[in-house]
Amino acid sequence: MSESPDARSLLSASSQLNLMEVDAIDDKEFDIPQVDTPPTLESILNELEDEEEPFVLEDTCVLNTDNMDAHSCDTSSLASSDSGDPAHLKRKRRTVDLNATVHGSVLRHSLLKGISAQIVSAADKVDAGLPTAITVSGVIAVGTSHGLALVFDTNQALRLCLGTKATGAEFGAVSALSINHDCSRLLCGFAKGQITMWDLANGKLLRTINDAHPPGTAILHVKFTDDPTLAVCNDSGGSVFELAFRRVMGMRSCDSRCLFSGSKGEVCCIEPLHAPPDFRDHPITHYSLLAMASLTKILVIGLKPSLKVWMTFPYSKSDPSSVPQLAWQFVPVQKTVNPILAFCKGDTVHFLLVKKEETGTIHVIKQRQLHLSCDIISLSWINSRTLVLVDSHEKLQVVDRPSQEVLETLDLEQVQLVYNSRHFKSLATGGNVSQALALVGEKACYQSVSSYAGQIVYLGTKSAHIMTLRNWRERIDCLLKQEHFVEALSLAWSFHEGTAKAVVGLFGDPVKRKGVVGDKMVEVIFQFAEHALKKCPEHGKIQVMEQHFHDVVPVLVDYCLLLQRADLLFNQLYARLGENMVAKGVFLESLESYIVADRLGHLTTPIMRDLLAHYHGNGMMDSLERCIVHLDVTSLDIQQVVKVCWENQLYDAMIYVFNRGMNDYITPMEKLFAVIGPPLREGRGLTDEEVVMGNKLLVYISCCLAGRAYPLGDIPEDLVVQVKHQVFEFLIRLHSADSSEEEEVFPYIRTLLHFDTREFLNVLAMTFEDFKNDKQALEYQQRIVDILLQIHHLGHLHDKTVAESSLSWKEMTHEVMVDNPDFTPSQVGGLFTFLARQLAKPDNTLFVNRKLFDQVLEFLCCPDDDSRHTERQQVLLELLQVGGVVQFNEGRLLALAEKAKFYQICEFLYEKKHLYDRIIECYLRDPLRKVEIFSYIHNLLSMPGYSPEEKQAVKDKALQHMQELVTLDPSKSADLVVFHFAEEVQQIQSELQDDQLLFQFLSCLLEPREGHHPGILLLQEHDLHELLLDLMCRFAPQQLLSFLQTSQHYRLEEAIQITEKYHHNEATAYLLEKKGDVQGAFAVLLETLKDKLSLLTAESDRVEGGDGRRDEEEGGDEATLTGVKDSLNEIIVLCHRSSQNLYQQQREVLWFPLLETMMASQKLVKGLDAKHTFEVLKELTMKVLNCMSTFISLPSIIQRILQDPVYGKGKLAEIQGLILGMLDTFNYEQTLLETTTSLLNHDLHWSLAHLRAAVTRGLHPRQDYCNICLQQYKRRQDSAEEIIVFSCGHLYHFQCLQQKDCGWGFASEQQQRWSCYKCSSSQGGRAGPSAEPNRGRSTSLAQLPYSDDTSDVAEDDLLYIALNQKKPATRVTSVHHDVGAEADRKKVFVEATLDLQQEQSWDQLRCLYRGPSRLSILSELSHCHSSEKTGLLITAQPGTENFQLKLAPPPLLEE
Repeated sequence: MSESPDARSLLSASSQLNLMEVDAIDDKEFDIPQVDTPPTLESILNELEDEEEPFVLEDTCVLNTDNMDAHSCDTSSLASSDSGDPAHLKRKRRTVDLNATVHGSVLRHSLLKGISAQIVSAADKVDAGLPTAITVSGVIAVGTSHGLALVFDTNQALRLCLGTKATGAEFGAVSALSINHDCSRLLCGFAKGQITMWDLANGKLLRTINDAHPPGTAILHVKFTDDPTLAVCNDSGGSVFELAFRRVMGMRSCDSRCLFSGSKGEVCCIEPLHAPPDFRDHPITHYSLLAMASLTKILVIGLKPSLKVWMTFPYSKSDPSSVPQLAWQFVPVQKTVNPILAFCKGDTVHFLLVKKEETGTIHVIKQRQLHLSCDIISLSWINSRTLVLVDSHEKLQVVDRPSQEVLETLDLEQVQLVYNSRHFKSLATGGNVSQALALVGEKACYQSVSSYAGQIVYLGTKSAHIMTLRNWRERIDCLLKQEHFVEALSLAWSFHEGTAKAVVGLFGDPVKRKGVVGDKMVEVIFQFAEHALKKCPEHGKIQVMEQHFHDVVPVLVDYCLLLQRADLLFNQLYARLGENMVAKGVFLESLESYIVADRLGHLTTPIMRDLLAHYHGNGMMDSLERCIVHLDVTSLDIQQVVKVCWENQLYDAMIYVFNRGMNDYITPMEKLFAVIGPPLREGRGLTDEEVVMGNKLLVYISCCLAGRAYPLGDIPEDLVVQVKHQVFEFLIRLHSADSSEEEEVFPYIRTLLHFDTREFLNVLAMTFEDFKNDKQALEYQQRIVDILLQIHHLGHLHDKTVAESSLSWKEMTHEVMVDNPDFTPSQVGGLFTFLARQLAKPDNTLFVNRKLFDQVLEFLCCPDDDSRHTERQQVLLELLQVGGVVQFNEGRLLALAEKAKFYQICEFLYEKKHLYDRIIECYLRDPLRKVEIFSYIHNLLSMPGYSPEEKQAVKDKALQHMQELVTLDPSKSADLVVFHFAEEVQQIQSELQDDQLLFQFLSCLLEPREGHHPGILLLQEHDLHELLLDLMCRFAPQQLLSFLQTSQHYRLEEAIQITEKYHHNEATAYLLEKKGDVQGAFAVLLETLKDKLSLLTAESDRVEGGDGRRDEEEGGDEATLTGVKDSLNEIIVLCHRSSQNLYQQQREVLWFPLLETMMASQKLVKGLDAKHTFEVLKELTMKVLNCMSTFISLPSIIQRILQDPVYGKGKLAEIQGLILGMLDTFNYEQTLLETTTSLLNHDLHWSLAHLRAAVTRGLHPRQDYCNICLQQYKRRQDSAEEIIVFSCGHLYHFQCLQQKDCGWGFASEQQQRWSCYKCSSSQGGRAGPSAEPNRGRSTSLAQLPYSDDTSDVAEDDLLYIALNQKKPATRVTSVHHDVGAEADRKKVFVEATLDLQQEQSWDQLRCLYRGPSRLSILSELSHCHSSEKTGLLITAQPGTENFQLKLAPPPLLEE
């Protein structure tokens, strides 16, 4: 074979390169550089060419492409690529998002140049044909369209050319290839169905198999199993065969066994389970598993020890043209390694875990599926966690199975994939395949993709390509080559943390791996820094340079800190960046976020010095302060920092440095007091900055006294008590350090009280909470209290020092003067409330003179001072609510409170004395709380805990002030009366003198309420409702009708008298109609209408008389017309309501006066030449005519019009409009009636004609034997037997059916109701006689055309198939003729009935599909009037209307 001329010529041709003609190359276009001396041919041949670089087989027989970098197609992940657009300069400072996933370029895509060149050369030089199939194992084999198989070694050198063009002409193209696991045998399948086996060691042909499968079908797949004597093949008929190779006595043979027949569903993909070398002994391999994918499902079968189907799995719905795919892979799951089968058809990949149980059975477990938005045409595993897919647009996707994340997308368009469509359509054998298989074959490329040991080879029309996973270093270097440094660092960090996907080349324990990756990251960080400095724009705006470094430096800092390499950051990196002043500034600014987040606590001295200088020089004082309070003090130059802080008012930083650096907690307070003290002493307002300082001071004091450090952390435990005492000593100092003679005593406490009394006292209160066993602290507490009292009463000692005063502490305390003008009542009250609360504590040790509280009371209750009234009252209330410590003389306090109008204080005291009735007066007098009185009274009278006497006193007081309460809020007063004062309603009514007020009160009182209340029955008295009605007639007539309609508690006669007294005609008419006096109601409304018509006539007269006033009167005219329309509508509605219950004569008494009134007014207005008014009245008269024509016959109306004296003297033209309008109405109704009758007749005719056609049509029996006795319907030649044929096609002898007793009851001997015995039995037992034959519905309700082709059955036909269990029968009498001709059959159509269950189903369906109204049916009928009738009309149920469409049933069409 190897010596054949074809092979020799191919080998010689393969050594030549198929170069383009030199003349066609343009130097300029291709940018070819000039060379001094052109190279010789010898030197070129001796040079090791790129494409000749070998790719060596490693131990695991993996094709190694590491050496092929020179011509690798570098591809970057779509997710990681950067546009490189200069617009990124506008971006703000970049921060590192550790959650952002960067995968980089995961696959290395390499062109197999040697193989590709030789494929093209073979096609050109020796006519080997185009490539059709490829497979890879230890070697690569490529099949061609002229029947040759080219075998290449790992150096891409052609080793063998198997086959000849002569055999190619006989067998057709190579359509499938397979190499066994030890690379000793090659199987070739051909387009005309033959299979050949070759020895790869010497290129000998070992077998030619012609009879393994049916002739005339192409081989789609041929695959070796792990057993070298066993292979499987799949042909274009959709069948699968097992090939068992035997060698007996030197004779080679092949036994074929059919595993799956294409007649049961065509298989188009097969995949045996191949175990890698490490798993050859896996228990699952003993079963020799084979996966097969048909067009509808997949099957997993075991070939050993005997053929067995282990699992079938149907596909979900997918496109019929989608290609099924199968791929096995051994995957570690829960510490064991088992095979997983990945399969797909369309866009969803399913995974099945196959494992062997201890019992020996194979268990298949469905795993989580993977959904992609593309149509997959190729599916391969590249390792146990990663899949490589190709979609119908030739886009390759790398997918991580555990996370279901797409890692990379590549375009394979340049590959120009080979498709196997010709073999799937079996064009070489005449194209005898199914349409479904041919459709799938359009996108089939099974033989163009081959995966082996972590590498995937793709076959193009002129080239071969190989895909492998890049190792981790290569993936980082790819990004560096594209200058995507940030993405490279992000990817490297994911390798460092173990979160990266598809990782190759990282081995060892996690610590070692982190070390290796960390070293690489340091290298990348330095490259990034160098690149940034080199690429920095030397000229241009400073902002552009800053933005350039803002995109770089924070990333460098972040990764240095993540790697815990601060030494690298502060030494080498800072030194390198420091060469550029902009980079240095950005570096120092970027440190802030890490310092504040406590990721960076210690800076080196040079950097701290530069940081201070930079922030100070750029005015970034807030940032500097934030940094200082988070840094370790030991790294600070304290002298320099304190100086900068003082100069720039960085008080937080200053406090932090003093506290942490020098353990000095007092100096910061002195400095802060120096800021806010002078303006407070001088009485000036504080600026916003000074207010912030004051609040900062209060928080600082609070932190020091509570043992917390300011602004963060805690004071060291050994210093807590010492700091607390130091702060107290500072606060109670008599004078400040640099005091002047004018300074007041206790300046610090005085300043804090003036700044914010309440907050300062809150700080003290919180501090005092912690004083339990600290004797020293308790002394400070008493001292502070004494000082507070002194400050508040030493207003007269401003000009003396305490040293000159001979008063002792206690004497000072007793000489209280609370009228110190420096303090507001709120501040004084706040102090005493604070003192009272401290004294009220159970473990109190403070001493305060009680007389002080009396003086405070008089001060707060001073009636002469109107200023701060609410504030003083609130302060006193707080003081009283503290508890029983403060004992006031209640009588004196009450007198003072009433004098000062402190009503809340009065309430507090009355509450203590249980004088609840007096509290009502407090509420009424207090303008701020008046509205709360209702809820107070209600709660007090409703809640338990109050004596009957107290409640009665409150009720009496409330009744006394009821007029005032109703004036305040009538609605809430009414609610109060309903719940608590129902029996006193008459008394309240008599006390309310103002009628308007009484009306508002009664309206609220008598409005409907939900629920049951004790006062509801009392409020149903007629007198109250009639009184309200009377008041409503006077004050709110527009509410009359709604009140009369909703209320049920008035007497009709009295109500009529009231409404008549105030001339409210609409209300009177409503009441008269309610009484039953329709005529009276009509008369009242008619009178109203006449008044409005006369007003309209008068206005028209005025308008005609005075032309100058015409415009002014038009508005009034329109309003009057609207009033006329409203009145007329009310009368028409009344007449409509009443006419249904009246006789003809009574109806005429109502309608004719109305008509006459309208016609008379129309006549009057016509004479006045008011055209618009006349037209409106004419329309209204026609409206009356149309409405009355429903109840009164047209002749009566015409006669009445003609007899009317109004028209007696006039001409016919005057009533022409009325007459013509009535005639139009008549014509319309006549046309409607005729159309309806015509449609019904047409429908009836159509139904009867089709019914007749169906009944007279012959029946075709399906069998010529009886379905009961199973004998021929002509049992004896000489006897005439009656047979019965049903519409289902089943045939019975009359006698057999009678014996089976299948009758449903007999109407007569001639007409018996039968049901098909066979159909009745198959649907749940034979039917018995109908229980209610009279109620039985005819099957004609659901008899519909029946067709052989179910796709043509209409929706209504399906209804028939579902419901019509009982089929109408046709009785046929057979008579024997001498000539043996066909029997003479006569047919009788017999109705069958529905049983009870069927009736219920039919009713339910009819309700579901209940049709539209009769008008819509008629309009629909009129549309399809002339067209052919095609469906069943289901009539609507029109309710009480007497309307029926008696349509004939649809036709019954038999087979």
